[in-house]
Amino acid sequence: MTIQTTQAPETGVAIANSLTAGRLPKSAPWTILVAAIAVSAAVFAVVSFGSGSGYNWGGALFVGALLYIPAIWLFSTLVEGRRRAMDRLVTALVTGAFLLAMIPLVSLGITVVTLGAARFDADFFSMSMRNVTGEGGGIVHAIVGTLLMTGAAAVISIPIGLMTSIYLVEYGRGRLARGVTFLVDVMTGIPSIVAGLFAYSLFAIFLGPGTRTGIAGAVALSLLMIPVVVRSSEEMLRLVPNELREAAFALGVPKWLTIVKVVLPTSIAGITTGVMLSIARVIGETAPLLIAAGFTASVNYNLFDGRMQSLPVFVYTQYANQGNPPQAYLDRAWAAALTLILIVMALNLIARLVARFFAPKFGR
Repeated sequence: MTIQTTQAPETGVAIANSLTAGRLPKSAPWTILVAAIAVSAAVFAVVSFGSGSGYNWGGALFVGALLYIPAIWLFSTLVEGRRRAMDRLVTALVTGAFLLAMIPLVSLGITVVTLGAARFDADFFSMSMRNVTGEGGGIVHAIVGTLLMTGAAAVISIPIGLMTSIYLVEYGRGRLARGVTFLVDVMTGIPSIVAGLFAYSLFAIFLGPGTRTGIAGAVALSLLMIPVVVRSSEEMLRLVPNELREAAFALGVPKWLTIVKVVLPTSIAGITTGVMLSIARVIGETAPLLIAAGFTASVNYNLFDGRMQSLPVFVYTQYANQGNPPQAYLDRAWAAALTLILIVMALNLIARLVARFFAPKFGR
């Protein structure tokens, strides 16, 4: 293929023309995107002017993005060939899918921050809802209940899940191991409300029907946490090189000591990350806590006595049982939802920091 060149007037050096060299200029995708959006905006302007309705900016941007995909493929086919054009087409589709997935996430974040900021004050985090029927009140009782029940669920789930994963990776063979794996897979897919009903029924057998306590809510959450801890820990343990185990065995180290001193320290970063993500997964559950722990307007520090409030249930009750004025209940619901999102973000950040700073260093 012959490549045409042009000569720079200052230096006299031959410069390849990108359009005739079989490559689009670097600015071509952005230029085509702007042109596609401009064409779409013009069409929407004509339609809105003719119908008398308002201008739809969202529709114009969306249609412009759709026009960009065949346009970039067409120009790339004419200049660069079909192979490069297919690459640009797939890139445009993947980028568009990513941006489309980000739209509801960004919209949700903006909505929660905007509506939740109305009650994001000191009183909201230092007061409960006891004797509050209208404006005012806070979520300190919901925060305490959420932390206590989630902490108790972690205390129950982490040892069971970690021991199960160690058994499956290091010892599990035969039917028993296959049966445990099958049960873990089944537990991964059970609805959360089933876990709540199980915990409620379990405590109703011993304490009588209608009994709702914080520990029952913790048991319900632990049923949802255990399979996540098992799966994440199992994958991290399998990533430990067998050479490390064999080296320990060659030195005469027992298997249990090899697991404690070699396998677990090597995979501790990934295991901790999986545990933090499992906590973030269950901290927003509403149905099991509504059934097993109930809700209350007062602070309850005792997991074994009385009902206990949580942030997800607080959001639900404030929205579902609006009083007078209703806006006060909606403001509390949005502020509690924002608080819950911030807690989940903090847990994910801690998980990333743990994975970064506690990862094993294999270099010299």
